[in-house]
Amino acid sequence: MSVLTIYDEQGTQLSTTENGTEIAATLAGLGINFERWQAATPITAEMDNDAIMAAYSADIERLKASGGYQTVDVVSLTADHPDKDKFRQMFLSEHTHAEDEVRFFVAGQGMFYLHIEDKVYALLCMKDDLLSVPAGTTHWFDMGPQPTFTAIRLFNNPEGWVANFTGSEIATQIPYFE
Repeated sequence: MSVLTIYDEQGTQLSTTENGTEIAATLAGLGINFERWQAATPITAEMDNDAIMAAYSADIERLKASGGYQTVDVVSLTADHPDKDKFRQMFLSEHTHAEDEVRFFVAGQGMFYLHIEDKVYALLCMKDDLLSVPAGTTHWFDMGPQPTFTAIRLFNNPEGWVANFTGSEIATQIPYFE
C-alpha cells in the first residue's frame, strides 16, 4: 500500500497517510500528479518490456498526448544486481530535472522524496502507482538497500534521465527507505 509521510526539513515526521484519495489530493495541491493504473492484461514475470508497455498502452498514450512525452521505456532492478549500491547512491542526492519525471510502478516499490517549500513529502510508491514530478521540483529517489522494482518511464527529452544536483544535504536529514 502506498504511504505519504510529511516531514519538516529537520526530519521530524509531521503526518502520514495510506489513503490513496488523500495522497492524490495532497500531492495535487502541490502540482504533483499521483494516479493508480490497472493493466489491460495480467502482468507476469515472463513478460518482456514491449508486452508490459502494451498492457498499459491506453494510460501511456493518454499521458503522452497530455504531457508531450516522446520516449517511453521500462527499467527493472533487483537485489542481486551487482551495481545496485552504485545506482542507489546516484539517486539519493537532491536534484531537479528540466523535464517532468514520470514513473509508473509495474512491480515492486521505491520512495520518492519531494522537497517543496519547507517540507519533505516522502511517497512510498508501490505496484500500480504513477507519480509525475513536474520539471524544476527538488526531489530524490531511494530504491532501498535491496531494490526490487519494474517501472515504466516517460520522457520529454529523448536523452532520458538528466539530473541537476542542488548540492543540498537535505536528503541526509530525512529517514532513508530501509
